[in-house]
Amino acid sequence: MTNIISIITAVHEPSIRYLPEAYGSIVSQEMPDDWSWQWIVQEDGRSGSAAKVLPPDDARISTGTGTKGGPAVTRNMALGRAKGNIVRVLDADDKLTPGALARDIAVLHDQSIGWTTSRVLDLLPDGSTTGWEHADPPAGRLVQGKVLTYFRENNYRLPVHPATLSIRRKLVLALGGWMALPGGEDTGLLVAASATNDGFFIATPGLLYRKHPAQITGQASWKEPTEWTARMQLIEARGQALQTMNATQVQAV
Repeated sequence: MTNIISIITAVHEPSIRYLPEAYGSIVSQEMPDDWSWQWIVQEDGRSGSAAKVLPPDDARISTGTGTKGGPAVTRNMALGRAKGNIVRVLDADDKLTPGALARDIAVLHDQSIGWTTSRVLDLLPDGSTTGWEHADPPAGRLVQGKVLTYFRENNYRLPVHPATLSIRRKLVLALGGWMALPGGEDTGLLVAASATNDGFFIATPGLLYRKHPAQITGQASWKEPTEWTARMQLIEARGQALQTMNATQVQAV
């Protein structure tokens, strides 16, 4: 029986043009024996434009449209079509690095680990790359609660990048999917996963994180102080609430 890793990509109109490059980074992955990938591309809207830029004959791609609801709703709609035991996030404008999926799968072979992240390189408009602006932690296990503690003590910054998250499907379902927020939904899921399960940091870069003017995190609305603080405080409170629960209620295994 073939194991599957489900790659979830939420896309809105400004990022559709980057999908072919994301696809190229997926098809170039060398998969471990008895593993394959599924790419779930969910449009935030009903234009159907995302499907038009992707190969129509690759059965590993599942495209969908829906009522506009923002990134959290779009990701959760995609999650409903996930077949794999592992879910990997990939933003529409980003690219996987060679070997990224195989490294995630190798880490999650250890059933005591619920999720994994990896190092990020920023992909600049001229095609060059640079390191992420924050210092990475040492490679290895991130014990339960470590990311939440760092988040709480460092002005709501993360020690690892949520755009690299691979997580057990059972765990993301138990946590309710991506957090129902207008932004920071991926941060919410990562913090919740950390509050309930050990994770792992892979020091080899696993993602090229594209920098461009239309990206959601670069918009003024995403950084508006009052709403940003409210989102971060809610993410923190949810993580703390999960941490105090009986761990068996939200264990990945």
